[in-house]
Amino acid sequence: MELTYYADFAVRLVNTEEPLRGKDTLTSVEAVRALFGEAQHVARRASEGDVTRLRGVRGRLRAVFTAAAAGDEVRAVDLLNALLLEYPASPQISGHDYLDEHGRPRWHLHLADHPSSATAGYAAIACMGLAFQLTGLGVDRLGVCQALPCQNVYIDTSTNRSKRYCSDRCATRANVAAYRARKRR
Repeated sequence: MELTYYADFAVRLVNTEEPLRGKDTLTSVEAVRALFGEAQHVARRASEGDVTRLRGVRGRLRAVFTAAAAGDEVRAVDLLNALLLEYPASPQISGHDYLDEHGRPRWHLHLADHPSSATAGYAAIACMGLAFQLTGLGVDRLGVCQALPCQNVYIDTSTNRSKRYCSDRCATRANVAAYRARKRR
């Protein structure tokens, strides 16, 4: 698994809440397990306590994206470093399920395969993936959707660093609203 894949864990967790709409989908153990996607082996450890703990991690990760979107690189890095200290990654080399054309394992890294809790595993994966993206692409690639009231976060992997919205849906909605505003004038 590529380390860039793990950054999506941070985005998925933060986007379980829509603060301006008062919506929160991180409300149950099943919601925690759904966050893990293919990493279900770690999700089996999820308990009611993980709902609350992951909400705390979610708020701290949102603060990283918010600081980055505001151009406060040092604060974004400091916030992420604090999370990395609290939720260290435990990398392990794995070759399961992936064989090359010669029948040999395709070795790859997994993070936090043996965490103490679902929260510890998820947070370690999310923070390490986000750190990998931040150091590889730059802090300015972490963003908060500019289509109000969305506030979802994203990682801009575009070649021209131009992403301003979390999805095509939000971009379209913002462009239509701007068009209608111009027409009214």
